[in-house]
Amino acid sequence: MVYLAIIALLGGIACGMTGLDENVIVSWITSNKDMILYLLMFLVGISIGFNQGIVSKIKEYHIKIFVIPLGIVVGSILGGIAGGLLTGMPLGESTAIASGLGWYSLSGVTIGNLAGAQAGSIAFLSNLLREIFSFFSIPWISKKLNYYTCIAPAGATSEDTTLPMMIRYTNEETVVLSVFNGVICSALVPFLISFCYNLF
Repeated sequence: MVYLAIIALLGGIACGMTGLDENVIVSWITSNKDMILYLLMFLVGISIGFNQGIVSKIKEYHIKIFVIPLGIVVGSILGGIAGGLLTGMPLGESTAIASGLGWYSLSGVTIGNLAGAQAGSIAFLSNLLREIFSFFSIPWISKKLNYYTCIAPAGATSEDTTLPMMIRYTNEETVVLSVFNGVICSALVPFLISFCYNLF
């Protein structure tokens, strides 16, 4: 699956560079990307529905279900502080960039409006690289550590773009937690960016 992800990524880059966005297939995919994501979520739902005990097991977590998104947020902000100290970037900017949690499109624009085009570009690239890194790290993490840890590098993308990797390399319970984490992290990103930028 990792090799397929690499091939798909390189193929997409090649299509974009050659100006094939006028192509009917590419245009259809671009205009229906939300529907494709919903179909993926529907198929995940079917898989979860077949496993009768999964929903009741998730209910057992109660408030503990928030531990994973909380850990991801705290870890990301601490990483932003470390990055700011190492590079000399203002901590407000570095923590705001880390608060994108992998949502590169939103964080790039938001931080660009707050701190200028340079910081917005860094935010875009940093969060894009986080998502790409997730594709390659999830298989390794699932083998060497545990399934739950696979959610951490994905951040806010664990409900959409990195979800196929979760489905492939983890189990149904982790996929449910992954979707829940992605929803929570995605909802927090706009508030975290503004909070961190103004706090430091």
